[in-house]
Amino acid sequence: MHKRILIAIFSLFLTINMSAQEFLCDISVQLQGIRGVDPSIFDAMQKSMFEFMNNRKWSGYNFKMEERIQCTMLFTITGVKGSDEFSGTLNIVLQRPVYKSDYASPVINMIDNDIHFKYIPYQSMEFVENTYTDNLTSILAYYSYLMLGLDFDTFSLYGGDPFYEKAQSVVNSAQNSNRKGWQAFEGPKNRNQFLAGITNSSYNNLRMFLYEYHRRGLDIMSEDVEAGRSVCGKSLRHFKAVNDKRPGLYPLQVFVETKRSELINIFKKATPAEKTAMINIMKDVDPANSSTYDGVNKGR
Repeated sequence: MHKRILIAIFSLFLTINMSAQEFLCDISVQLQGIRGVDPSIFDAMQKSMFEFMNNRKWSGYNFKMEERIQCTMLFTITGVKGSDEFSGTLNIVLQRPVYKSDYASPVINMIDNDIHFKYIPYQSMEFVENTYTDNLTSILAYYSYLMLGLDFDTFSLYGGDPFYEKAQSVVNSAQNSNRKGWQAFEGPKNRNQFLAGITNSSYNNLRMFLYEYHRRGLDIMSEDVEAGRSVCGKSLRHFKAVNDKRPGLYPLQVFVETKRSELINIFKKATPAEKTAMINIMKDVDPANSSTYDGVNKGR
């Protein structure tokens, strides 16, 4: 943990030619309403995705095994066309370890509904930066860089910049692919819009939240619960700042959805003033779930 913090703070722009991979990513492929397809295809698909994510070197940084980024990717296949065209959804969960604890805090828990790709069993999956080869490797590469960016942002302020740039390169390369999820005009909730929201300087408060809440809040709670919780509470002002500028911004919605249960658990033992402040902000930012935040007053 100490090493990751030092890497993020002091060595972000250095290239270190090491061999350790970055991800410890659990990948699952499940079927929904699919009949008449050889199940071994999906076993091979899951294995190929797992190896692509976990065996590839995505950056120049060296991670020890226990420092690898924890994530889960659940592909739900809902459609098959021919023998090699698949469609469905993808649930991405990124977790971040909390200093001096066995707790992993969720950073994002989101669903991508625009999953469409070709897959030929046992064919190698290749990804070349700045080049669109196929949609599956582009989707996996995009989320790899996005998760690296988010993870580094939780350890140092704006630490994820180089990885967001690489994610943007994936988006740019996919613009002419005619595959859904890459175009800004397709709607407010897709890969393009999430990246645009998190990297837009007008909404830098989102990245300030990631750093303050995790590094300056959660990470010190093992040594000083009250001080850490206080920082977590104050960091919510960043949610409010973004919501005041752009209610319903896609990344803001994802972070709020991801952090809702954790916030309630953290503030159950807070002071009355801290509870009130948290409830007021979150009800304003997340009005559809207003009553949920009253849960901080139930049990200790």
